[in-house]
Amino acid sequence: MYLLGDIGNSETKLCLVSEKNKILKKIIFSTKDINKKKLEKNFKNLKINYKKIKKILFCSVVPKSFNLIKKYLFKKTKVKCYEVKNLDLKSLIKIKVNYKQVGSDRITNAISLMNNKDNFIILDFGTATTFDVLIKNTYTGGIIAPGIRLSLNTLSDKATLIPKINLKLIKNVIGRDTISAVRSGFFWGYAGLIDNIINLIKKESRKSFKVIITGGFSELFKNSIKTKVNHNKNITINGLVKITKLIK
Repeated sequence: MYLLGDIGNSETKLCLVSEKNKILKKIIFSTKDINKKKLEKNFKNLKINYKKIKKILFCSVVPKSFNLIKKYLFKKTKVKCYEVKNLDLKSLIKIKVNYKQVGSDRITNAISLMNNKDNFIILDFGTATTFDVLIKNTYTGGIIAPGIRLSLNTLSDKATLIPKINLKLIKNVIGRDTISAVRSGFFWGYAGLIDNIINLIKKESRKSFKVIITGGFSELFKNSIKTKVNHNKNITINGLVKITKLIK
C-alpha cells in the first residue's frame, strides 16, 4: 500500500492507496491539528497497518506540518517520507516558471492531468483561488486570486455589522439585506472573476483549454459560470499516484 497526503493551509487530506492505484481509505482534517498530541488521533482514523506501507508521498505548502508528519511516519514505518518537490520531476513534466515559487500541490495537479495532447486550466478553490495553465506537457504558470472563504471571513472580522456568512447558490443579483447583499457580491463577483480570468488566459495564449475545477467551492460554481468545466475532486491524489513511480 501507499500512503499519500496533501497538506494545504486549511485542510490536510490523507489517503491509503493500493498498488493498483485504488483509493482504499481517505480522511480530511484541519492542518491546525497537525501537532505531536493530535497526530496519533488523526492517523488512528485511517486504521493503518504500518507494516504494509511501501511508499509515502506528500505534497505540502506547510513545511512545518510536513516535517512533523515525516518524523511521525518514519517512527511508525521506517519508510522514507517524500515531498513532491524533493523528487526530480523532469521525466513527468516541463516547468516554465520559477520552480521554488510554485506550490507542490499545483505541480501535482498538473501532473495528474498531463497527457501530451490537451491543454488545461486547473481552477482550485483552496485557501487561495488558483488558476494553473498546462499546455500539453508544460506547466506554463498561473494566477493566484484571494480565496473565497478567507475573503468572507476577513470581511466579517473587519466589518462590525457583517456577520459570518455561508456562501450558497443564489438567483438574484440585488440583495435586499446585508446577508443577501454579501452573498450576491461574493457569488456573482467570483463567477465573473472566474470567467474573466479564463477568457484572458485563452486570449493571451491563443489556445483552447479544457477547464478542470476542484477544491472547496468547486461544487457551488461548476454550474454557475459561463465556462464549461469538468469537476475533479481527486485530482491531487491522482497526481500523487502518478508521481509515486519516481520513488524506487
